[in-house]
Amino acid sequence: MTTTLQINIAPTDLPHLIHILPHQIRQLGGQVDEILLTLDLHQSRGRFSAAWKERLPGLLEFVEQLSALHPKLRTHTVDYSAETVAAISKQFFGSKTIPPKDWNGGPFYSYFSGFANARHDYILHLDSDMMFGGGNQTWVAEAKQLMESRPDVVVCNPHPGPPTGDGSLRSQTLLPEPYSSLAFRADNVSTRLAFFSRKRFIERLAPLPLLEPSIVRRWQARLEGNFPYMLPEAILTTALQRAAVARIDFLGQPPGMWSIHPPHRNAEFYQRLPQLIDAIERGEMPEGQLGHHDINDSMVDWSSVRGDAWRRKLGRLRLIFSRLKAAKT
Repeated sequence: MTTTLQINIAPTDLPHLIHILPHQIRQLGGQVDEILLTLDLHQSRGRFSAAWKERLPGLLEFVEQLSALHPKLRTHTVDYSAETVAAISKQFFGSKTIPPKDWNGGPFYSYFSGFANARHDYILHLDSDMMFGGGNQTWVAEAKQLMESRPDVVVCNPHPGPPTGDGSLRSQTLLPEPYSSLAFRADNVSTRLAFFSRKRFIERLAPLPLLEPSIVRRWQARLEGNFPYMLPEAILTTALQRAAVARIDFLGQPPGMWSIHPPHRNAEFYQRLPQLIDAIERGEMPEGQLGHHDINDSMVDWSSVRGDAWRRKLGRLRLIFSRLKAAKT
């Protein structure tokens, strides 16, 4: 059985994509039979739409250049026509229609469009900002073997973050899993990263539920012109727990494979990104980063981003409460 490396991309991703996408192909492209770039051109509102139109020409040019270098690479533009949305919705959600975006304006339908358009049953899905260390070139084959021997496993991931010397995790609490390498069991799913069999995914988890967020988030969605539904990963997690199946994260045979993700963006991150990728590929991680699945302050100073995030949240809450007050008068 063959595998598709499926990566979601959008115009707003361009500043990190030009560095991270070649890295993803270096680390994983040799283990798969197809590299599918799922290009989402549906512009939402809010932070997920930053510089959308300005970056689109550069994104298309970059993808064209990359395609010329990698024969396995194929680009698929997300089709939002009613007929196609209905067909993909039926495949994953039954009678419910998949919304274009979630309550926060983040991607929703584009994930399932990517899953549906992969040529192969086994799919290694990535967001465009995921990075990988270790360099194990047998991880995908090991993940297939694990899933074929374990009907209770629906998703596999590389080890979360660079491993610690004693094998413990520092940024998550997951149950250790008996396996031939360091491994953990989880009962949730992230749309950042997931290796799965589409056939098993649909058989065990579909039809997926459409869940609404809190009333505050529904108001925020209305104010920003988005759709009042929870993030896809919350929906997938609910389905995983309902089916009583698991996600297994494992390191694999030496030198292993581990993932790492930037939780924020700031000027320092973009400036240092080539050096960060080089350090990740070499495995040159500071002690403070070991056992952490997100890049932390031991590698990038995120203090400016944290302050901005709190100001944005407070601004949104003030706007929502003022609208609620006006509605009552």
